[in-house]
Parts: sequence; C-alpha cells; structure tokens
Amino acid sequence: MDRPEFYRFHQGEKTLPFAPAEYQARLAHLRRDMQANGVEACVYTSMHNVAYYSGFLYCAFGRPYALVVTQSADVTISAGIDAAQPWRRSHGDNITYTDWQQDNYWRAVLSVTGPNKVIGCEFDHLTITQRALLDRFLAPKDVVDMAPITMLQRMHKSAAEIDLIRSCAQVADVGGYAVRDAIKAGIREIDVAMAGRDAMELEIATRFPDAEYRDTWVWFQSGINTDGAHNPVTSRRLERGDILSLNTFPMISAYYTALERTLFVETVDPASLKIWEANVAAHTFGMSLLKPGARCSDVTAQINAFLADRGLLQYRTFGYGHSFGVLSHYYGREAGLELREDIDTVLEPGMVISMEPMLTVPEGTPGAGGYREHDILIITEDGTENITGFPFGPEFNVIG
Repeated sequence: MDRPEFYRFHQGEKTLPFAPAEYQARLAHLRRDMQANGVEACVYTSMHNVAYYSGFLYCAFGRPYALVVTQSADVTISAGIDAAQPWRRSHGDNITYTDWQQDNYWRAVLSVTGPNKVIGCEFDHLTITQRALLDRFLAPKDVVDMAPITMLQRMHKSAAEIDLIRSCAQVADVGGYAVRDAIKAGIREIDVAMAGRDAMELEIATRFPDAEYRDTWVWFQSGINTDGAHNPVTSRRLERGDILSLNTFPMISAYYTALERTLFVETVDPASLKIWEANVAAHTFGMSLLKPGARCSDVTAQINAFLADRGLLQYRTFGYGHSFGVLSHYYGREAGLELREDIDTVLEPGMVISMEPMLTVPEGTPGAGGYREHDILIITEDGTENITGFPFGPEFNVIG
C-alpha cells in the first residue's frame, strides 16, 4: 500500500464566514507587508491567524496546523483526522498530511514554501521544538517575526467584520436576558450559565444557518466567585443579597464578543450600592473618552484619576478594555489595542474596543465582591457606536 507523506482530499462545497473578496483583501494586505519585510513565505501556526486569513478554525488536539502564504498561494495544512472539513472551510487550497511517518507536517509545509526562503512566522506561538523543525526542514535564509505586523492588521476591522461583530454583540444581549430571567435565590450558578449558553447557541443557529457551532460559553459567578473576571462556573447556589457577575460570550466563526454586568439577588446593601454606582460612573466616564485620536494610555490615566478621587483605585485589578475580533479565551489577543498604562496606541476609525472597568473588594471589607460592567464600542469617524444593548446599573439589575 502506498503511504503518502501528504495529499489533497477535497470534497463538498466551500462555506466561509465571509465572501471570498474579504479574504482576498486580507491576503493582499499581508502580501504587501511580506514584500515590505523581505518575507517570501509565511507559515502561520496560531488559531487566530489561520482563521483570519483562511476562515478555517482548527481543533489541534495535539497536532500541528498551519496556513502557508506566498505571493501566489494560500494553503492550509491539516491533519488526516479532519478529512476534507479544513478544505471546505478554507479560502484557498488545503493539504492533508499523514502520520505514517514523523514530521510529515513539515514536509507538507515545505512543499508550499520551498527550501532556503525568508520565512515569516509567529515568534509568540512557535514552540522551541517546532522552531527547530522549521530550521531543519525549511532551511530558511532568515526568519522574520510577523506576529506584531499581523496583529496590527487585525486591529483594523473591515466593514464585513464590523457587521459580524455587531451581530455577535446582539447575540450576547440575548444570552444576557436569558441569564437574567434564570436568576433566583436557590438556583445554582451552572443552571443559570446553561440557560444563557443555550439561548445564544439557538440564536446563532437562527442568524447563521451555515456556520459551525462551537465554543460559545457563559461565566456566571456569585458571591466570592465574582472576585476574578475569568473565574469558572461552579455549583454554588445563589443567596439573597449575593453580588453576581453576568458574562456571556458568543463565538461565531472564530469571532468573540462579550456582555458583562454586575447584578444582585433581590437586594443590595448600602456599602455595595455605593461601590457599584461608582464603578458604573467610571464605566460611563470611560465610554465618553473613547473617540478617534484618543490614546489608550491617556484614557487609562483619566479613569485611574477618576477612581483615585473616589478612594477606589486600589481595587482595580487589570486594564479597562481591549480589542475585539478573531480571539477567544484560548486563542488570539490583540494586545496592541488594550486600555493600559503601557499601551500608547491611538484609536482610529474601524477599531473595536470594550470599556470594562472592574473593582474587586476583598472579603471582610464592606461591599466585598467583584464589580464589572462591559460595553463594546466601534470607533467611527466622528465618535463611537455602542453595540451593546443590555442595560447596566442598579435600576435594572437588582433581580427579584
């Protein structure tokens, strides 16, 4: 039996999140960047860049995947276990590598790049082991880090991306209302979270009948579990007076959005109300600062001063917002567009960013708990468009 190192297995029809013209525009931009940096072939290995330039969001399961881009080709490299699904979900060509012998993946990559080329890759994703294999099989003349360059491209959204992100935010609101409806004393966090997740998945299937459905989730936290923004769901039962964190995260074709709100069960004590209202005020103030020409670090400094004036800055635990696009809780990050002291990026039309101040007050302190509000804003030519619709603040979010 002939056992090939790699082969092409193409069947079915291609179905992509965006029109072919969207991927052609992204690749044309990338190829200009490659030429400007003397790169002859890019080997992208991260989920976010493979998805951004091809439409294919891989499931690694311990296997390597890639998108190889030259001036004339864009080819996803996938494992045999996925059969033709990667081709159906890739804008360009697809090669399947076999596991009949070790390192057929790199032989497949080499078949597209050719040897002794200047290779672009992602230094923040390529492991030491894989970098050694790249050097061994591709024998590059040089290796260039393209991760910062591609991040900069992804930070500026196309009209098609903004349309998708806007729909994603509306799905997050659907999940938020389902979570709110499920809240009552005695119910478990997990039961509330499932109500929100199910509502979003059904809404996604209605809006995007040709999509693949994966990775939509809810973090719903109560009491002490609200102290961290990314604390997992537990089986803790809600009690009257509990502080709650609602976090809905629909995932549509690798694109992430979020809705995050502070709530209370039935009643809120005076100390908690004071901190909650202060964080809501910081949230509203922060959103007013987001506009074209604003610098991320300057926005951060102004919110810091706002909280410091109220004696609350010591309770801030992380930055005030971040970019949205091809990312999730386990892949992708556009760190160049975050509201932090060390980020000097200037906001430009076409960027999408959140405002999400959070205060964590330690146990044993009046008003203990984690307070967090979160809206998503599109930077426009003359201001912003807030695409989050779920209300925030005590008037709407004391439940019961």
